[in-house]
Amino acid sequence: MENTCTQGQIDDREGAADDGAMNEVISATPRRSARAFHKIRVQAQGRTHDRKKFKETCETVVVSAHGGLLLLKHEVDNGEMLVLTNPLTQEEQECRVVYLGEPVEKGQRVGVEFLTPAPRFWGVEFQEPNSSSSVN
Repeated sequence: MENTCTQGQIDDREGAADDGAMNEVISATPRRSARAFHKIRVQAQGRTHDRKKFKETCETVVVSAHGGLLLLKHEVDNGEMLVLTNPLTQEEQECRVVYLGEPVEKGQRVGVEFLTPAPRFWGVEFQEPNSSSSVN
């Protein structure tokens, strides 16, 4: 079936266009779990980009069941392994650095992904992604 719509002609029904480019735009940032802006102090330990061990107390910016965004003072490499400890529960989680923001005065924004999902690590209740909104 040929697409006869001109650019910009899209109706309000989700899934109405079966165009690969449109689907990419709709799901440009698919998430495995909900994210929450939540500040919590955690202890991070690992190795800096020059391979020196470090341990520091840092703050989260955004958290999810699969990881979070931290503000670290130590510079780390992408792919580096860290261990985070929640000081309230003493729970530890191993994670991998998956994003490095630009270093700023307060530190560097570092995105981490847990090796195994840990929805209760941050002390936040996450809602499951709503799959009913993508009904065709």
